[in-house]
Amino acid sequence: MVLKASVHSADLQDRAAVPLVLEGTAEEFPRLEHLWVDQGYTGTGKAWIENHLGWSVEVVKHPPKARGEWQLHGDLDDLSTVWFEWVKLPPEPKGYHGTLPTRWVAERTIGWLSQSRRMRKDYERLCQSSQAMIYAVMSRLMLSILTRV
Repeated sequence: MVLKASVHSADLQDRAAVPLVLEGTAEEFPRLEHLWVDQGYTGTGKAWIENHLGWSVEVVKHPPKARGEWQLHGDLDDLSTVWFEWVKLPPEPKGYHGTLPTRWVAERTIGWLSQSRRMRKDYERLCQSSQAMIYAVMSRLMLSILTRV
């Protein structure tokens, strides 16, 4: 569930908006100690979080692309016939990067928000309206979860 949402204009880069996004978070959530961020927060964004808030920050990166793999051939019962062969992997489809660890949580939350008809397209004129809609949708989701318990 979204604990705090901060919507800002698109002309701010992720690392430049870190103070704006995390303003007051340390006081509101004093037990928070660690953040997972994507590569948009490397450099000054990560440094600001570590220096000003004292939290540890882990940048979730894409794993290095494998170019091939060793494949075992032959009969394992007769080890004299066993050999390994380097097989080149086929290229990944264009635009496919795979699922990153811990990143799926953010993607799942965005999917939940997108189930609300009003959140599918960004028609809001004010950042505050978008932020209020996030809280409204998450409240509705939390209520539907609580009614199932």
